[in-house]
Amino acid sequence: MIQFEDENEVLATVRASAGRRLLGLVSLAVLGFLLIYIAFVRPPELIWQMFLIGVGAAALWMADAMRRATASRVELTPKGLRDGDGTVIAAIDDIEGMDRGFFAFKPSNGFLLKLRAGTGEGRMWRPGLWWRMGRRIGIGGMTPGNQTKFMSDILAAMMAERESPSD
Repeated sequence: MIQFEDENEVLATVRASAGRRLLGLVSLAVLGFLLIYIAFVRPPELIWQMFLIGVGAAALWMADAMRRATASRVELTPKGLRDGDGTVIAAIDDIEGMDRGFFAFKPSNGFLLKLRAGTGEGRMWRPGLWWRMGRRIGIGGMTPGNQTKFMSDILAAMMAERESPSD
């Protein structure tokens, strides 16, 4: 069994890449501003004008949420996965399985974790970085594939070590 000197040692880190972050944020912000601009410059019926303003405001809110989320990172420690702000995403002992397959419902350039029954902590979402819905966790999105692959490989090794019978 692998023993770690420091339980808070960071084994792998996943961050949003600058290019993808810029492209995603600019796209959402431009969409939001264009929808609001169209609603005032060429106003349709009142209900559609309110719809355009609402969707434009939602796109701007989403761009800000994504900006804040992608400024952080996901860290793998011997204890588990955590966000850069200290939010625990999942403990290693709670992870039941991992799916990195092509057809998995996972974020782009990422992987999907399935937690053991009774260990899900509810829904959370850091747009572009990770999400949690019940017992399922998706890591990835605006992240480089090499970082998420490295993290998933280490995580798979830790899970295999945990499952192997000790001598």
